[in-house]
Amino acid sequence: MRTTARWAVTLGLTAAAVCGPLTGASVAAPSSLYAPSALVLTTGHGTSAVTATPERAVTLNCAPGASGTHPAAVQACAELRGVAGDFDALAPRTDVWCTKLYDPVVVTVEGVWQGKRVSYERTFGNQCMRDAYGVSVFSF
Repeated sequence: MRTTARWAVTLGLTAAAVCGPLTGASVAAPSSLYAPSALVLTTGHGTSAVTATPERAVTLNCAPGASGTHPAAVQACAELRGVAGDFDALAPRTDVWCTKLYDPVVVTVEGVWQGKRVSYERTFGNQCMRDAYGVSVFSF
């Protein structure tokens, strides 16, 4: 009887040691249902990011909600969602007329859009052309 009791206790403890962690185990859940979308946008006068002196920088967070220091974060996030985060797909506005004065302005974007790394640079002929490109993403 002692041997049977010893085997029963040993078997019970082994089962508890092996199966115990499985009973309370849960699948690792992500901290958020949204992929991160956090960008830093900069602008400055010059022909490229290397030669331009940064004049202004803003942050833009689009997931789960629009926030950051961008003055029109809600509109900018909506505009980027509309083009699936493709900055080259942003179209210039047709209701704005800009002069042909060449005073180059460069815009850079660094960060993450829906979980994917983003690095973008574009040079505009002048500040008016930059502000007219898209509705609100580059207007800061």
